[in-house]
Amino acid sequence: MELLRFATVGSVDDGKSTLIGRLLYDSKSILQDQWAAIEATSQARGDEYVNLALLTDGLRAEREQGITIDVAYRYFSTPKRKFIIADTPGHVQYTRNMVTGASTADLALILIDARQGVLEQSRRHAFISSLLGIQHLVVCVNKMDLVEYNEAAYKAVCEEFAWFLSRLDVNEVTYIPVSALRGDNVVEPSDAMPWYSGKPLLQHLEEVEVVPDVMGADARFPVQYVIRPMREEFHDYRGYAGTVAGGVLHVGDLVTVLPSGRQTRIRSIDTHSGPLEAAAPPMSVTVQLDDDIDVSRGNMIVAADTPPEMAQDVEAWVCWMSEQGRLTPGTRYAIKHTTHSTRAIVRDIHSRLEINTLAENIDVEGLSLNEIGRVVLRTQEPLAFDAYRTNHSTGSFILIDAVTNATVAAGMLLGAVPAS
Repeated sequence: MELLRFATVGSVDDGKSTLIGRLLYDSKSILQDQWAAIEATSQARGDEYVNLALLTDGLRAEREQGITIDVAYRYFSTPKRKFIIADTPGHVQYTRNMVTGASTADLALILIDARQGVLEQSRRHAFISSLLGIQHLVVCVNKMDLVEYNEAAYKAVCEEFAWFLSRLDVNEVTYIPVSALRGDNVVEPSDAMPWYSGKPLLQHLEEVEVVPDVMGADARFPVQYVIRPMREEFHDYRGYAGTVAGGVLHVGDLVTVLPSGRQTRIRSIDTHSGPLEAAAPPMSVTVQLDDDIDVSRGNMIVAADTPPEMAQDVEAWVCWMSEQGRLTPGTRYAIKHTTHSTRAIVRDIHSRLEINTLAENIDVEGLSLNEIGRVVLRTQEPLAFDAYRTNHSTGSFILIDAVTNATVAAGMLLGAVPAS
């Protein structure tokens, strides 16, 4: 069956965890012992009802505070589709966790409290979803039971958010009024909202068409490991293992190895189950080449007629994720891009994004925790990359503190810039 990955995003206390719990419960995807456990925990907490949010808020601190801190993944399926849900935190302090959870999603499910309306964190998460290239958004106006299922309240939220979303690069937006607590329009249509004629949430998730963009991209194969078996019968075998990051590789294709620029052809594509004639994302394979040329971890095998950009000076959107210090010009980091690791220095910070207005503030000296900015980096070695919009795998990177080895920022490449 087809797989759909989606992330629940939005402001804190908008009901993301409760919605997932309701989705799992009403679709009969909860085991009896799981139900018994959350029922007992709800009683111990003094809740007046079985708190479905406990299905995803598994950390003790989450249950004590009633908020999501870490990303929780849940898996379920219906006769029509398989699903992987990433329940991401809404609190501004944990925006970095939201970035991590949404980075692999095909669809973002944005929750908005019908009473509170559109908040700053609602806008921030919508923008980050757009920045991550998520082209399908479902806006669930939640807690409709607390506004007496009022259509005017629902439309007011939709109109306010639609104005903001119109300025983002998003393919499809669907609005659904729901009550996660009572189950209205989650799995079954709600009798309490006869004015809504659209699909309930689960039906939309089952039927939405999400076409992966990596299949039509140019062929990209970052080399992760060089395979040289030590057994005598394989003495002349030299293969390059990795995961296909874009396009389709075929036996006989003319390819270029970067950064050397040497060209050769693919001799074979091998897997544990046997040889293949072609490989596509996200398959993990071993590629043999016709010529014995120097290829090592961090190199990239690409289609000869459609190479990626090669540059040491690159422009990117960066989300700063560290509580320790700020991103400032002149600072140095380790950079991890596909399987390639090198060093980088922050050459310049062009701007910091103002979430509420989407304006770029150019009078900025640095980026603090959860802030997003447009920066220029200079890397010690050239990067072979595509713009993030073209290929997420070859267009993304992380910055690492070389002293603590902590990941301090996530970035999305825009393109090359002239050297200063």
